[in-house]
Order: sequence, then structure tokens, then C-alpha cells
Amino acid sequence: MSVGFRSRNPSGLPLISLPPPPEIPPRPTFALVDLAAIRHNVRAVRSLAGKARIMGIVKANAYGHGLVTIARQLLAEGVDELGVGFLEEGVELRRAGIRVPILVLGGIFEDQIPWFLRYGLDLAASSVFKIDQIERAAEACGVRARVHLKIDTGMGRIGVQWDTAHQLFERAVKASHLQICGVFSHLATADSDDPTLTHEQIDRFDRALEFFPSHGLPMPTRHLAASGGILQHPRAIYEMVRPGIMLYGLYPGRGVLRTVPLRPALTLETRVVYFKVGRRGRRVSYNGVPLERDTRVVTLPLGYGDGYPRSLSRKGHVLIGGRRFPILGNVTMDAVMVDVQDASVFNGERAVLLGSQGSEAISAEELADRTGTIPYEILSSINTRVPRIYVDSDASPA
Repeated sequence: MSVGFRSRNPSGLPLISLPPPPEIPPRPTFALVDLAAIRHNVRAVRSLAGKARIMGIVKANAYGHGLVTIARQLLAEGVDELGVGFLEEGVELRRAGIRVPILVLGGIFEDQIPWFLRYGLDLAASSVFKIDQIERAAEACGVRARVHLKIDTGMGRIGVQWDTAHQLFERAVKASHLQICGVFSHLATADSDDPTLTHEQIDRFDRALEFFPSHGLPMPTRHLAASGGILQHPRAIYEMVRPGIMLYGLYPGRGVLRTVPLRPALTLETRVVYFKVGRRGRRVSYNGVPLERDTRVVTLPLGYGDGYPRSLSRKGHVLIGGRRFPILGNVTMDAVMVDVQDASVFNGERAVLLGSQGSEAISAEELADRTGTIPYEILSSINTRVPRIYVDSDASPA
């Protein structure tokens, strides 16, 4: 059977005729995502949030866990709304058939507004100027735009200053093509053991929102608490909360109160692709330091091109056979070399770079500490070259 592209052969060389190949076997590198852990973490949020609505934050590919699949799992567990960072994430969810309210938390550009309206996405309206832009676009499209009014109580990112928020509110309530679906701000230090700024932000939020009852207007849905606020600051829980990192089983900071148990949902795994003995004095990887002894070295088919940090070079560890082994040399784009010491390790053996194996575990917090970053970056950096495989550890075996 012909492969079917002789007519598109620019080389002029003869082409061989082969049967169509089966599906190409992928390299055995993947992120294993446990949906049972996601469900557990949603219930943990609910235990603290009480009757508040939950807006599940799924930006950055659901913190590396897979945007659409995780969004569906959250909704199946009773999450009320979704939050994303950018327009294209909201569009992807809509195109996947998801119909719940979706708030795009980031800043907006005027030429994007018709696309928000087309896909029924909620906008973060952060200034009078933005309100005017949204109102004009909504009027031109003949629809009412759904907006959440964003005020800055201390984060300094986007949002009108809290002490001038009345100007934003006055403009929004007068707009005839806007539906005010919420008012929100963001806590800058909710995961800190010093609550001073958080308390100030809550007070500023409350004072700004006095506008509505003082003008005889119904209070919009208020939301202020993300994961740190949910865990540590009950005062920050209003009609809705916005959990992010805790949905995926991580606490937002080392010192945060662990008021509920969470279950990490993601394991980053690959398999040994090569074994050799590196003789004393030979080098490993780019700019390699000479080996101080004859060393048993295995190569893993994963690198910084997949989001595994290059800064873990000579600092990170890998789990093989339930044991912890150090990374040799520099992490490369597509490969990591590991010193397996006295262990008998063979091609094809499982290697875990993030997660648990046997009694050993490598957490996102550990990787973050070793690389001088935060767990959020570790998870969200695992890119789409790494397939996500979904399992349910609570499901009964067939």
C-alpha cells in the first residue's frame, strides 16, 4: 500500500512504498494526574469555605495539570465557576463545551472585548476607562457584558485604587450594557505568617464596598480569598472564593497554616533510556565536571525542554526503584543523567522526578527550594510536550 504522497515529492528521488505505520509509540515521559486527589482537594476547600461559591482557578493549563480535563473534573465535583488568566484560555474552555461562568482575571485590550462577548466570558473591569471600552463594545454587539469590578487593595497589579473605587462603581452602575457579576481584589501576603497587610487589605475592601449599601444598591458577589486566604483568613471569605494551588494539592507557602489536609495530584515520570559506566576522569553533560570515580550512569529522556528546571543541574534527585539518586552534570534540553551508585538499574525502569515512589517522595516544594522559586512555577512550567495521563486512585480495580 502506498504512503500516498508521491505527487508531493520535491526531492525527485524515488520513494519506497510501505504500509501505513501503526500509531507512533511515544517516549515514556508523562505527567500522571490523579483525579481522586483533585476531588479530595475540592472537598477540603468546601470544608473551609462553607456556603461560599467556589471559582476554581485553572489558568496556566490548570497549573500544569491540563486545562479542559481538570475544569470538567472541578465542575463534576460541584465547583460553581472557573477563573483563567487570559482570553484564549477561556475560549478553549468554551470550545470544549463548558458553559459555566468563566472570569478572565488578567488585563484586557480593547480589540479583545468583542471576543469576550462572543464567547460569553466575564471581564475584569479595572478602571473607568475599561468600563467605557466594554460599554461601547457591548452596545455595538447588542449584548450586556458580564463584568467583575477589580479594585487594588494592596497588590499593586491591576485594579482601581481602593480609595477611589467609588468612581469605578458609579460608572459601572450607570452603564446600560453591563451586568455587574462581582467585585474583587487580591491578597498580596495571605500565605505569610504576618497578617498585617492582609488585615489592611480586608479592611480596605470592606470600606470600598460601603458604596453599594450607602447608595441603596444590592451588594455584588464579593471575592477576595485565594488559597492563602481560604486557609488562614476566614474574614476574607465572602460570597465566593478563588482556590488555585490548593486544588492541586499544594499549600501556597511553607509557613501557611495547614488547616486541611491536601493531596498532591501530579507525578512527573519517565523511564531509563540508556545505561553506561563512566570511567573516572571522564565528563558528563555540557561543561561537565570530571567524574571522581567510575560511575554507573543512566540517561532519562526528559529535560528543560519539558519544563524540568535546568537549575536542578547537580542539585536535583530522581527516584528509581524507590531510592533517591543525584543528577549528574547539567540538565539538557531533552535528557538528564543520573548517578545510580551501586544499584542495578536497567533500561526501561521507571524514574520519578516529581512525586512519590515507594517510601520516598520528591515534592514540588523541594524542587522549588532547590531552584530558588515557588511550587507554582514548578507545576506550571511542565509544558505540553509532556502528555497528561489521568488516573483515579479511588476507583475500584476492574
